Formats: sequence, structure tokens, C-alpha cells
Amino acid sequence: MVFSSVVFLFFYLPVTLAVYYVAPRRWRNVVLLAVNLLFYAWGEPVYVLIMLLSIAIDYTHGLLVEKHRANDKKARAFVISSVVFNLGLLLFFKYYDFIVVSLKGLFPALPLEPLGVPLPIGISFYTFQTMSYTIDVYRGDARAQKNVAAFGTFVTLFPQLIAGPIVKYKDVDDQLSGRRESVAQFASGVQTFVCGLGKKVLLANSIGALWDVSLQTAASLSALGAWLGILAFSLQIYFDFSGYSDMAIGLGRMLGFEFKKNFDYPYISRSVTEFWRRWHISLGSWFREYVYIPLGGSRAGKLKTYRNLLIVWALTGIWHGASWNFLLWGLWFALWLMLEKAFLLRVLEKAPRAVQHVYALLVAVLGWVIFAVEDLPTMGIYLRAMLGAGGVVNAPALYYLRLYGPLFVILAVAATPLPSKLYRRCAEKKTPAWVPLLCLIFLILSTAYVVDASYNPFLYFRF
Repeated sequence: MVFSSVVFLFFYLPVTLAVYYVAPRRWRNVVLLAVNLLFYAWGEPVYVLIMLLSIAIDYTHGLLVEKHRANDKKARAFVISSVVFNLGLLLFFKYYDFIVVSLKGLFPALPLEPLGVPLPIGISFYTFQTMSYTIDVYRGDARAQKNVAAFGTFVTLFPQLIAGPIVKYKDVDDQLSGRRESVAQFASGVQTFVCGLGKKVLLANSIGALWDVSLQTAASLSALGAWLGILAFSLQIYFDFSGYSDMAIGLGRMLGFEFKKNFDYPYISRSVTEFWRRWHISLGSWFREYVYIPLGGSRAGKLKTYRNLLIVWALTGIWHGASWNFLLWGLWFALWLMLEKAFLLRVLEKAPRAVQHVYALLVAVLGWVIFAVEDLPTMGIYLRAMLGAGGVVNAPALYYLRLYGPLFVILAVAATPLPSKLYRRCAEKKTPAWVPLLCLIFLILSTAYVVDASYNPFLYFRF
């Protein structure tokens, strides 16, 4: 983690907010840029240079695209140059070693060696954001940003810098220079942030420990144990990533920004298509807008639609990590999405709602096995355990069912809109005194957990 959680909560964040609100409005982007770079440099001082280079290149390219808008050939060339630069950064830092190792597996005499260069935190997120900038300017969907501090703030904005959501430039263009902070927006941001923090440290971390145990003991798992383990991971990754997204949205509101939601209760979906409209919305939206639609989307006939889906989901998979399991994970969902487009959605419409839900959850959960287990032989062992290769039930599985059963129930309910609906129904009557009290309780419990627990990973930091 860039900062320890306690340092972030009780030093960096309060100081940042204080300096930000004391600063004159015209200097607030400069203040944000400075604290954003400090936030990133705390853990990776050398990679701040890469960040500054990315800001300089894309800022310049945006201006060049706008300057040569009348000459489409030149403007397009500058867009391509920006995209090549950003993809080059991503390919070198994230995929170079993977490509070299894979090639040497086929050609052992190849005179290349892995470099072992550490992956800059959040590079998958901020390179996609900066690519969206020059493309949006070229399309006329956004103005070129002439203020380098405002552009740098967009690239480095600390609430969502290291784990998303992916913010497209056109969505915050006006907010970079014209945002107006308010007490109501700040209070809403605090509530959203604390909710996300609770989801992450109280829910995701608590159930994540079961997944770690299950993966370490994959060879001896019964079917019940294997299913408990992957259900634990399914809930862990949801509350981990949606919790971080809520924290980012809440922090953004405290600073006057409004980011779009990134999750919309994906586990209530009744098809794989619906699941991916609700899960990691910013990534799906990015690929749809900048890859799928430019390839022709679903407008060019069935075969090309399937081709486009295959390309998009292969890229979506490999975006998550330089490993064959991520590519397989992307192709797994491409297969089901193609089947749904071909005929399966029509079949599902006639099925009972319960059957639709079970189908969508089964596809998603099996997909998480592919996603979570990077070692392919271990993945095979785990899948066989789920099918009963190690027996149906054993004593460890029953122990973990008793131990984690109540938590599973809590998480299952929390993954639905029910708690949010109950909260809104109570809060809409008037602003009750228990709302800030509830936030304070969640903050105290979350802080206590963070201080006491050594297990505190953010799963999406490695992407």
C-alpha cells in the first residue's frame, strides 16, 4: 500500500483536506497535484518520473491534436503517437517479463532475459485514463486542457490513482476548473468513504482469510471446502474492489469531484451480460467505448460481433495481469457472452428467475477460480476438488462452515441492494443524528481492525 492505512487516515488525508480548503480556489489544482505526487512518491519515488513524463507527453499531445484538428491526418497521427506511448509504458512494465518467459519456454536459446522491473502501482488505470484524454479531444468530446496543473491533477488524482475507478477525461473536464465544493457534498463524501472502508476492512478482509486457507490446502479439499473457498474469494474481491471504489468516490466528493459508480450489485444479475454491466463499470465502459465500438460493435453482423467480443475480452483478461490465467478468464467470459448473444439470453428469459440467478452466479464463481489461481496445475487441482475429487464433505470443511457461516449470511445480504434501501428509507425522512454516529462507529471499528490485523491487502493494487 502506498501509505499505511493509519497514516493515510489520520495524517495524510486530514492535512491534505486542510491545505486544500485553505488554499485560494485558483490554486487548488496546484495543491492537489503536489499532494497527489507526494502520495504516489511515498511508496515509489522513482516512478514519479514516469508519471511526470506521462503527464507531459499526453498534455502536449492533447494540445497538438486540437491545434491540427482541421488536418485529420496530422491529428490522427498525434492520437496514435499518444496511444503508442501509453501502451508502450504498459507493455514494458507489466508484460515484458511475461512475454520473455513465454518466448523462452518455446525457444530456450532466445538471447533475452526477464528484467524483474517492479510494476508501478496503478499503471493499468492511469495509462487508460490518459489515453482516453487524447481520444476524447480528437473526437471533439472534450476540450484540450491548456492548464498543465489541471491536467496533472486529472492524471494523478489520489482518490482513484492506484486502483480505479477509471475516470474518462470528458467526465471530469468541467470539474477540473469549475467544481464548487459544498458542505452537503463533503458530508456525502464522508459517508461514502466510511462505507467503502468498512466494506474493505470489516467484510473483505474477514472472509479473505478463508480463501487463503483454501488455496494453500487445495490438494486436500473436499467439494464443500472448495466451494466455500471460492465463494469466499468471490465475496472478498467484490467487497475489496467495490469498497475501494466507494472510498475513491467519497474522497472525490470531499474534494468537489463526482465520479461515476463502479459497481451496481453484480451478484443479483440474471445473466453474464447483466453481470458485466454491473461489475467494474468503468473498465467495461472504457473497453466498450474505445475498443468494441470502434471495431464495429454489434453493427457488422454476427461473426464480426463475436470477433469483437473475443478481442475485447482477451484484452480485458490480460489487462488484469501478465499471466495466462487472466487471458483464460477473459476468454471464459467471452464464450458465455457470445453464447448469450447467439441464443442463451432468449432461453434464459423463459426460465424462472431463480434459475437465471443460479446460472449467472455459477458462471461468475467458476470464472473467479480461473482468475484467482494463477498456477494452471493448481487451478486444475482446485476445479477437481470442486467436483468432488477429494470427497464431498470432510471435517475441516464442516469446521469452516460453522466458523464462517454467519459471516457468509451477512455478506450475502450486504451484496444486495437491501441494506442501501433501508438506509435511504431511514435517512430520507430527515437527517437523523444516528447517521454521523454510525459513520463514527464504522470508522472506529475499521481503524481498530486495521491496527490489529496483519492481513490487509488491496487485491486490485497489483493491476
